[in-house]
Parts: sequence; C-alpha cells; structure tokens
Amino acid sequence: MAATAFLVSDRGQRLYAEASSRSPQELIRYAQHRLEGHRVLEGLLLPGLHALQRRWERTPPPGPLPTLGKGQQMVSMAPPMPEGGTVIRVDTAAGLAQALREAGPGTHIVIAPGRYSVNKTLRLGQDGLAQAPILVSALVPGSVQLDFTQVAGIQIDRPYWAFENLDIRGACAREHDCEHAFHVVGRGAFATLRNNHVQDFNAHIKVNGLDGEWPDHGLVAFNTLTNRATRQTDRPVVMLDLVGASHWKVQDNLVTNFAKGQGNRVAYGLFMKGASEGGRIERNLVICSPTDVSRPGERVGISFGGGGTQPAAVCRSDGCAAFEHRHGLAANNIVAHCNDAGLDINRASDIVLAHNTLINTAGVSARRAPAQARVLSNLFEGNISQRDGAALGLEWNTQAPMAQVFVNPDALLLQWFEPPETIPSRTFVTNDFRGLARRGATLPGALEQDFPGKPAPVSAN
Repeated sequence: MAATAFLVSDRGQRLYAEASSRSPQELIRYAQHRLEGHRVLEGLLLPGLHALQRRWERTPPPGPLPTLGKGQQMVSMAPPMPEGGTVIRVDTAAGLAQALREAGPGTHIVIAPGRYSVNKTLRLGQDGLAQAPILVSALVPGSVQLDFTQVAGIQIDRPYWAFENLDIRGACAREHDCEHAFHVVGRGAFATLRNNHVQDFNAHIKVNGLDGEWPDHGLVAFNTLTNRATRQTDRPVVMLDLVGASHWKVQDNLVTNFAKGQGNRVAYGLFMKGASEGGRIERNLVICSPTDVSRPGERVGISFGGGGTQPAAVCRSDGCAAFEHRHGLAANNIVAHCNDAGLDINRASDIVLAHNTLINTAGVSARRAPAQARVLSNLFEGNISQRDGAALGLEWNTQAPMAQVFVNPDALLLQWFEPPETIPSRTFVTNDFRGLARRGATLPGALEQDFPGKPAPVSAN
C-alpha cells in the first residue's frame, strides 16, 4: 500500500516519468554507479545488473567487422585538378611544411610515399580559390603516413584547401596531448577532407570559428576515423567535433572505436553544435564499440547538439540560446554497437532523422528544449526517448529486434532475414546507404535492397 501511495504521489509520478524517459542501458549504468562502494549490495545486485546489461548491450562477434564500403578507399576519389596548375613534390617533413606555406591557387602538393614524423603544427600560407583549390595528397591512398606528436596536426585557416589519401596517426607520448589531426578554423571555408585514414586522436577533426569568422561549407567524405583503444583523457572525445560552422557535408565515412577513459567518460562519433546550421550527415557507418560494448563510459553515435557548448562564448550566435544546431539532416546512416543513443538531439531544432538503421544501440534520444526533430522512416531497435521539453514527430518508423530483420546484424551481415514492410519514399531522400535510387515504395532504414557484400559506388563530391 505504501508503495502504491508513493507511485501515485506527485513525487512518485515525477520519478516514474523521469525513469520512463531513460533507456534501459542508462538506468543500468545509473544503478551500477549508485552501488559503488557498497560491497554487500554490490555482491548481491551486480551479477543481476551485469546479466541485464548483456541482454541490452550485446557483444559483437570476434574479428574485424565489415566496413560496408565506407571509409578510406583504395583508389583516389578527387576530381581532376584544373589544367595548368602547379605541382610541388615533397619527400621530407620540412619540405611539406614549406610547400604548405608557399602553395598558391591551383597547386597540387604531392607527398612521396613514406613515413614522416612531424612535431609542429603544419600551417597554410595562401588562399585557394573556388575554381583553383589547393590539393595536398598521396597519389596512392595509404602510401603516406604522417605521425603527429603535437596538439594539432594541420591547421586549415584558409579557404579552398583539400587533403586526400593520407594516413595520419597520433603518436604523442601522452594520449591527452594528441588532440586533432585536422583543425579547421576561422577562414578555412570550403575545406575538403577526403579518403584519409585518421587514427589515435581525441577529436580527429575539429571545426570552429576564430575572430568572428567561420569555416562553412566543408566536406568530410570517405574517411576512416578510428582509435586503437580507449582514449585516456578528460578532453572531448569525438571523431568530428564541429562547433558553429554551417553547411558541412559528412558522407560515406567509417567512424569506429571511440571511448573516453577519464572525466565524464562520454564520447561521440559525430556531432554538430555551437549554433551551427544546415549540416548533412549521410551514408556513414558508425560503430561505437566493435568490441566490449559495455566498457565504462557512454558512447553516442550521431548527435546534433552533443553535450552542449561550453563556454557559450564559442557559440556562433547568442551563446547558443536559440539552438545548438538547426536545419540538420541525418539520413541513410548505419549506427551500431553503442551503449547510448545511436541518434541524439540536444537543444537542436528543425532536425530531420530519416532512413537510418540502428543496431544494438539505445535508440533515439531527444533532450532539452528547444529540441525538435522529425523522425522519419528509420529502422531501429531500442527506445525513442524525449525529455526536458524535447519534441519529436514520428512517421513510418519500424522498431524491431534486428535479429528478426537481418541474417546476422551484430556481425553487420545485412542480408534480409525478414524484410520490413515497404513505406512511402521521401522526396528529399532519393538514394540509400549504398547510393542506390529509392523506389516509390521503399524500405525503412538505410538500405533500399539486400546488402550483397559488394557496395555500389557513391560520388564523394
């Protein structure tokens, strides 16, 4: 009777509503945290909590997971350079630093195959032009390895620069010190980062304003962004950390294995925040944890808003009072093996989440007004949670255990076991994860057809 009375009381109703807005994964972590230091209760209750956790956070099968055609490709993805441009060939770290300072519009800096150690931030000297960008590349993808031991590897603060086919690795003595492979700031608009393999950084690609200027209209395509282990740092851990810059396209990347070992232990795959606008996150494969899904900390796949922007002074406008991001689209992504939300909205408005597939994640989370999104035509397991004034419009989504849909979803073997019912197509989502055209009666989620193992080609422009 006492329990019933508590549940119908105002406080009981508030606690019930709060618990209902949280995923089972989040509630299990909260209970584990509250048990810390209580040895008797830990002995009694932790085995049951661990069993529940294994049910809600499945362990991926051993061995590498397939990349499904995303991430760095073995052929160059760049369009042809303008005729009559200058080619600068470099074969030393010092020569590369000098070429970056001296290259003018239309220059192609070609790095000779080899391994280069760099201990100072590489900086740019001149602007590229829309009709004559400046390209830095290896001719053969993966033939050039740049080892960075500094906080930021390459600072892009000039417009129309592109970096392609590079293998970039953080090699700091302390993981805490290797912050960014690419830092796109201020005047670095129309930056292109394409077909690179970037490994062992806290925030592999960092994008933010500087002195009142913002690096808008960037492209991040066909990159592999990964870490070999949990990052031992209290700094932000997020593979693409975009603050305040607008109209970026993030497409066809492989984003995998990101975890934060210190501080708040919350890590993200991709986020856009800081009063930015118009971001498009499309056709990416995000695997939060290819092993050990339940290791300490939380891992979120794709977010508009991230953890919010602090300090507010780095927001693009009004201290982010109106929104963290607006007019954003996340479409045709596959997000897997996250112990927190696969898709997340935090104080972001006019967001569209369409035709995404979520496998072994906590589902979709929206939090903190003015969070507002349309959640359309997704295929997912997990929950849809709304709290703190967030509002979601839900249409034609399919919620189902993925083992009933795909042959072996946890191994990312995505042949249909039982295809879901078809739904009306969306005029603004014309293709799928593989770049195949969607039909009038299409399937929910990222895949229009059975995944045969060999992906269809997709343009990186």
